[in-house]
Amino acid sequence: FYLKDLQELKAFHENEKLQSQVEIQEQTFENISREIHDNIGQKLTLAKLHLNTLRLDNKENATIRINETVSMISEAINDLSDISRSMSSEIILQNGLIKALEFEVAQLNKSSLYKINLLVNGDPFFLDSQKELVLFRIVQEALNNIMKHAAAKKIEITMNYFSDHVEMHIKDDGLGFVNGPGCFKGTGIANMNRRAGILKGHCIVTSNPGEGTQIKIEIPINEN
Repeated sequence: FYLKDLQELKAFHENEKLQSQVEIQEQTFENISREIHDNIGQKLTLAKLHLNTLRLDNKENATIRINETVSMISEAINDLSDISRSMSSEIILQNGLIKALEFEVAQLNKSSLYKINLLVNGDPFFLDSQKELVLFRIVQEALNNIMKHAAAKKIEITMNYFSDHVEMHIKDDGLGFVNGPGCFKGTGIANMNRRAGILKGHCIVTSNPGEGTQIKIEIPINEN
């Protein structure tokens, strides 16, 4: 019986591993179609905001903004080329999630349109690179939604590391919206929920008109 139990346990773990690999592969394929929305769309949205807030009566400021906009559009073009290679996953593989978030925050802070803070609590540790990539995409989705709809000025991103799970909080001071069943529209929140589900976690969105929006993502960590 002992040998049989070991064989069954081994088969169970192999099936679990295979299922996990298939899920990650499916998520990777889905990310190919969403990369334009998450990454390139964010840069182009930011470039549009730059141009919309351009003050032609201040030539020095206008020149800076135009140069920044050209740089953002150039980055978006380069990202299109990167999709076929790595879907921007190299930044996760080489530097990890925290460094990728720091880079993202620094890019958005350059615009002077937002004040974004990144806070990390606990003892950070590296997750599987695919998991970190999915978490990074969730943050990009949230930031893209904020830029498009929230009219926010301040954004706070908090990473809380625990022994058995990771929590991510994204908070803005924007317009907010009516929070309740059937009130969520568009693909942004659905994408975040789906991605959190891929990692066996969950995503909770809390918002009220005029009170901004808070997003909480909780991802369990396998003890092994």
